Amino acid sequence: MIESLTEKLLVEQRGHTLLITINSPPANTWDEENLSGLVDIVRQCNDESSVYAIVITGQGEKFFSAGADLKLFADGDKGVAAGMAGNFGSAFEALADFRGVSIAAVNGFAMGGGLECALACDIRIAEAQAQMALPEATVGLLPCGGGTQNLAWLVGEGWAKRMILCGERVNAETALRIGLVEEVVDAGQALGRGLELAELVGKQSPPAVAACKGLIQKARGGNINAAYEVERGAFVDLFDTQDQKEGVQAFLEKRSPEWING
Repeated sequence: MIESLTEKLLVEQRGHTLLITINSPPANTWDEENLSGLVDIVRQCNDESSVYAIVITGQGEKFFSAGADLKLFADGDKGVAAGMAGNFGSAFEALADFRGVSIAAVNGFAMGGGLECALACDIRIAEAQAQMALPEATVGLLPCGGGTQNLAWLVGEGWAKRMILCGERVNAETALRIGLVEEVVDAGQALGRGLELAELVGKQSPPAVAACKGLIQKARGGNINAAYEVERGAFVDLFDTQDQKEGVQAFLEKRSPEWING
């Protein structure tokens, strides 16, 4: 059973999906407690073979997450800054490296570290009223949870510069158009849609999904020709799994496969 170390992150396992709710009112901000809590939850998910997908959303109707609590940086302490930068990096890198599929159900404002959390996920579903921004430079800071890298990869250098260097906020419609989110739904529907997609993940072979995800991520920073060889090797490695045998047999026998994640 997956458990949370903090009340600022609520967890609920629904079948093969773990639902994480950011519960840090009033704006679902991130601090050392829930960032380290997220690392622990993802670790548990990686160790729990029954979890194939993570869906993360914000408590309430207004905020997915407003990012870091800026009161933490009010005194200009570099030690605090270094600690929090490390916490943000560890948390969102852990989320990005989750072996299964992670889905952000963006149910409101996703600002700063809140948007970086969504960027660390594999798929983003936004409600129509959602607003997204990386406004750190407005207060003399910069995105330190992967934002400068992940945003540019998703939307291209031009839009990343507009959002980070100009502090431009985008609505859900624009986010969809530029590739920041994969789907826009009506208010109150992001979580349901995220859970639906997670159910689709549950129909896939977990080892195959993990291998595919690693290969897709590898394309970000590698040599594409070298990646082809890795891809072929990963394909052959799947033949060491029981799920590969089950998947092929289920298809040939015209039945639904029963995955064991191994």
